[in-house]
Amino acid sequence: MTLRIRQIVFAAHDLAATVTRFENELGLQVAYRDPLIVEFGLHNALLPIGDQFVEVVSPIRENTAAGRHLGLHGDSAYMLMLQTDDLDRDRARLERLGVRVIWKADYPDIRASQLHPKDVGAAILSLDEATPPESWRWAGNDWQKAVSSRGPREILEATIGAVDPTALAHRWAEVLGAPPPVDDKIAIARGTLSFVPAARDLIVGYRLAAGASSPGQRAITLCGTQLRIT
Repeated sequence: MTLRIRQIVFAAHDLAATVTRFENELGLQVAYRDPLIVEFGLHNALLPIGDQFVEVVSPIRENTAAGRHLGLHGDSAYMLMLQTDDLDRDRARLERLGVRVIWKADYPDIRASQLHPKDVGAAILSLDEATPPESWRWAGNDWQKAVSSRGPREILEATIGAVDPTALAHRWAEVLGAPPPVDDKIAIARGTLSFVPAARDLIVGYRLAAGASSPGQRAITLCGTQLRIT
């Protein structure tokens, strides 16, 4: 079984202003706005980084999960979506562990399970299996046209802040069926999940690989989250 970072999701009070910042500061372009996300009381925008995605969501009605997250944390990282090649195995493991699934999908081209953040810690974690693997229904049918040569080329690492980083790293490894963490880091395909001390459990940063035409070696803060381009 392999896992890789496929989509990172931010919650923001002002969708348009936040998307403009991602476009201007990272050189990204909007590929898709999902009309079906209104089911969750949200509107959104997806911006590709290579074959991975940044998604920004914002509430359009009261009493949404994203709205409650914003009330607690302000504009911030909200969800991490990992692509898996064996969701059946993942679902069996989650059931054994008693991890609650807050939403699931089973389309012919993609299947997903989103996990209760209280059973995992720090964020909503989603496990998604796409068929074929290079496709990604959540970003529409022609997202490749929006991949920008001015932006980063890959999302390499998620940094998860934790009151007890060692305990949270082991919990994530257990939930993901990953090898035990080493130095509070979980190795996944083409990436790393790193756990660091923090006052609260929350994703606090991402590391991105600079593209050929994008400025390198810099750090910026967008949506309350540090983005390091290396």
